[in-house]
Amino acid sequence: MTTTLLEERLKNWWLLLVSGILFVLLAFYIFSQPVASYLALSVLFASTFLVAGIFEIVYAMSSRKHDQGWGWSLLGGIVDLLFGIFLLSSPALTMAVLPVYIGVVILFRALLGIFYAFNLKKAQVPGWGGVLFVAVIGILFALLMIGNPVFGGLTIIVYTAVSFLMLGIFQIALSLRLRRLKKRLES
Repeated sequence: MTTTLLEERLKNWWLLLVSGILFVLLAFYIFSQPVASYLALSVLFASTFLVAGIFEIVYAMSSRKHDQGWGWSLLGGIVDLLFGIFLLSSPALTMAVLPVYIGVVILFRALLGIFYAFNLKKAQVPGWGGVLFVAVIGILFALLMIGNPVFGGLTIIVYTAVSFLMLGIFQIALSLRLRRLKKRLES
């Protein structure tokens, strides 16, 4: 059974190659068209709130008989839905809000990192200082994103492009290894 599954995966090794090449091409496109890419990411950001709001409202309505706090879910869903509609109706505002939002999320996570670092210190876990250092860098980076939205927007574009590039390279390398394995098993 395992051999059949492996053979099936090896048979379609080229699909990973094609998707890897597409990710690499998308990364180069993002690098070459940062404004258009940032606009697309902003629309995706706003659409996520819209879709999340719809799902939260559906969840709240479907669980109202079993969940005493369903009203809070409904309220959260309505807020997300309205926020998504508002952001979609104003792409310029969405482009301005996106780096601030991501900066605030990074700031929150970095503050949690400081909390965790001191808990590690209290528990006498070695390496807690490295966690603290990274968390402090995270706070500085978050404040830079919040305080300078242009830097934040460029950071988002670079992160996205580099992520797609790395994913593409990984998929290409994996597909070529699968191809070699397939040829070796066939001989």
